[in-house]
Amino acid sequence: MLNNEDMMEVYEPELVTLVDDEGNEVEFELLDVIEYENEEYVLLIENNEDAEGVIILKIESLDDETENYVGIDDEEILSNVFEAFKEKYKDEFDFE
Repeated sequence: MLNNEDMMEVYEPELVTLVDDEGNEVEFELLDVIEYENEEYVLLIENNEDAEGVIILKIESLDDETENYVGIDDEEILSNVFEAFKEKYKDEFDFE
């Protein structure tokens, strides 16, 4: 017989560690990868209870196994990628 624990799906976030401008390692939860205008963007949130917002970075493939995440200065791209994310998850989250 199955109990409630067996029936519940265990959520384990995919974690990514990045190095900031000062050389400090910061751990993020990977929320999703969104494709926009033939480019891929990763959406991350800092993996702590004080996280204040989503970080969006462009994915650049260096080779088959290595990716580089690049900051984005274009506010229009950031806005459009976040809107695509919100549309994708509109039935799961209240973004208001």
